[in-house]
Amino acid sequence: MAKQKRALTPAETARKERFDALCREMAEAGYEKTDLTVGIVFANAASIFLMLPFAAALWVCYVLVNRSGRVDLSLGGALVFLVLLLLLTVVHEGIHGLTWGAFAKGHLRSISFGVIWTYLTPYCTCAEPLKRWQYVVGTAMPTLILGFGLGAAAVGLGQPMLFLLSVIMLFGGGGDALIILKVLFHRSGGRNAVYCDHPYECGVVVFEQSSNIADKGA
Repeated sequence: MAKQKRALTPAETARKERFDALCREMAEAGYEKTDLTVGIVFANAASIFLMLPFAAALWVCYVLVNRSGRVDLSLGGALVFLVLLLLLTVVHEGIHGLTWGAFAKGHLRSISFGVIWTYLTPYCTCAEPLKRWQYVVGTAMPTLILGFGLGAAAVGLGQPMLFLLSVIMLFGGGGDALIILKVLFHRSGGRNAVYCDHPYECGVVVFEQSSNIADKGA
């Protein structure tokens, strides 16, 4: 999927330089690079289709338990809702950072945050290569907590505002779900592989030990 070029911020440029240096180091160590990034527009569009079944299932659960799927917000309630939505968007990225940081050797020093202003899309990135399961867990954790976890709480409490927030958080995690699918469907052919979050694009880069190096180590 072709991705549109965009101007990088100074912080992104610095991260790009460190990432380019990492790519050179991995190449010298006998690793081949595979790009699993996606375009922001495509990721946002795919989010709807990926998460719609989960959102529908959550709505069915809410209606069955609470006998109503209506969400009525007053003007004041709408303002509170918007504030909570912005807060949860920040929390979403923070959960990425805390989870990846727990796995990274540099912990939170390896975590950076940014915003793609063209698409009003905040993001979190980890500068260290991780194992596949570590990367997947860190990618999935915000949606598990703020989408499914918050949704389960909304169903149990019968809280319509909480329910609506959880549904939006589900759709907000659709891009993460797309990246997870790309990672899970990628086959390394039994070679050693590590996964490094892209420093400014949506997705991940896989570094896989080349066949010659892997054969020598066998």
